[in-house]
Amino acid sequence: MTTTTMTAGGDERLKQTPFITRLMRRPELGAAAGLILIIIFFSFAASGTMFSLAGVVTFMSPAAQLGILAIGAALLMIGGEFDLSVGSMVAFAGLIFGIALAVVGLPPILAIIATFVVAAAFGALNGTIVLKTGLPSFIVTLAFLFILRGMTLVGLKWATGGSTQLRGIKDLIEDDPIAELFRGDAFTGLFAWMAEQGWIETFKSGKPKVEGIPVEVLWFLAIAALATWVLLRTRVGNWIFASGGDANAARNSGVPVNRVKTALFMTTACCAALVAILTVLDAGSTDARRGFQKEFEAIIAAVIGGCLLTGGYGSAIGAFFGAVIFGMVAIGLTYTDIDQDWYLVFLGMMLLGAVLFNNVIRRRVTGER
Repeated sequence: MTTTTMTAGGDERLKQTPFITRLMRRPELGAAAGLILIIIFFSFAASGTMFSLAGVVTFMSPAAQLGILAIGAALLMIGGEFDLSVGSMVAFAGLIFGIALAVVGLPPILAIIATFVVAAAFGALNGTIVLKTGLPSFIVTLAFLFILRGMTLVGLKWATGGSTQLRGIKDLIEDDPIAELFRGDAFTGLFAWMAEQGWIETFKSGKPKVEGIPVEVLWFLAIAALATWVLLRTRVGNWIFASGGDANAARNSGVPVNRVKTALFMTTACCAALVAILTVLDAGSTDARRGFQKEFEAIIAAVIGGCLLTGGYGSAIGAFFGAVIFGMVAIGLTYTDIDQDWYLVFLGMMLLGAVLFNNVIRRRVTGER
């Protein structure tokens, strides 16, 4: 009889969730909607060249650099922690990379490895202090924001004899095959061929206006895809959500919460190191101002992408969309008559709007009050 009743009434566990409900539960919904609105706005407000191939590449380059940081920040926020030191880590990792090349004389591959190792070590230190002391990660990483920025200033003055900028790096990595993975454009041959076929815009000389895809964009896409796969398709992804949702319950269920959170701090630091390497090789120099305030933009992009400040909820794809929105607005304003100082107003409005939107959607879907 019990079986018949369950069959007649329907087992609650077997009910199909409506598509709209499943869609509204996605953390990246707000960021995707925001991106569509921004595209519509600039379609009318900006000049037509903004959405040409050259225009898209122009705003995707800064979006990619911010997005790499934002995805690392998003993973950490889903795990229930913050890292306010990632902007300073960009400058500090740039210092380590520059010193390894210009002062120590390491080949590029060893300099890159050393940069990631040092960044990961500081990430592990952040995580260890947070977990051992019970201090909020906000406070610990805020302290490291100043510590790393100060160490960068001191280190640069030591390495250069008083300057806050280390130059001449581009000459040290000229024609190095490993360095080519972190600078310049990819698929240049393909783009030259497409220009010959008349498929993309060219200058009068026949040279394509876009010579290839910037490597930072490819890194951005690869990291977004990898982070999404980890979150949605692996046991580690479940551990990250569990650690951020309820750490005590996760521990009781056998989740290695401390290891997960420490690894997330290390991942965030390594994302900053990657951005440092990309920017140093692109500019051929490093300086103490590199990455200034990028920690706030990365966190805002993650929040726009659906990450909750309380942890346990978020999306790498959402952070991807959030970073693209930033890049599109920052560069898009130059295609309009709008004062670029409005960009700061936009940051604050997008942060507030994203938090309100995500709260409303979550409450309607979950029935919270």
